[in-house]
Amino acid sequence: MCGLSGEINFDGRPADAGAVQRMTDALSPRGPDGSGIVMRGPVGLGHRRLMIIDLSEKAQQPMVDADLGVTLAFNGCIYNYPELRAELQGMGFRFFSDGDTEVIIKAWKAWGEACVERFKGMFAFVLHERDTGRTVIARDRFGIKPLYLAEQGKRLRFASTLPALLAAGDVDKTIDPVGLHHYMTFHAVVPPPHTILKGVKKFPPATIRVIDADGTACATRHTISSLTKRPNSRPWRGSSI
Repeated sequence: MCGLSGEINFDGRPADAGAVQRMTDALSPRGPDGSGIVMRGPVGLGHRRLMIIDLSEKAQQPMVDADLGVTLAFNGCIYNYPELRAELQGMGFRFFSDGDTEVIIKAWKAWGEACVERFKGMFAFVLHERDTGRTVIARDRFGIKPLYLAEQGKRLRFASTLPALLAAGDVDKTIDPVGLHHYMTFHAVVPPPHTILKGVKKFPPATIRVIDADGTACATRHTISSLTKRPNSRPWRGSSI
């Protein structure tokens, strides 16, 4: 199952390692086989691992590709990763692990935002580029893998579960009347971006969002059938969430 968490500050402040640790610890039921945290200045990523494909320590997360300058926290499974891996190797990429996590890193470097359209599977991931400071957030088309966001000022936190975000602290826990209305009307279903709390939002399915180091963001909807087309995109106005 796995679980991811993290914090990004867009004003240059270092990420709060204690908050990332608390979120990661709260995700332990999703990933009993391993735990990791990577702190990079204003960005901190955490991960709890359930070993499924590559059982070695080489596939430990958050995964850091020092050569490409990319760090990734990933929850899910890319079913066609062997085919993508072979294609990427043909393009000259070299791999140090045997699972699907590293394929996402290489695919991002090879195809940019269009990489998600090549993924057949279920996924939620957060990827950080060392050299540009950009952060990439993506979720699968049907929203199978969960991802929750909490924004306050120039800080963005994210986690695979809402309780993990609450474990970090400093979250507005006021009941969202819109979320409550959906909860009471549609058999406990609260559609994204709403949750039952005002301070927490669901990251929408079929979405990839690229956030610059200053918090400027652009969101793109993605599909599985338009590999040769440029996806429709629009600026994400007013907020990084």
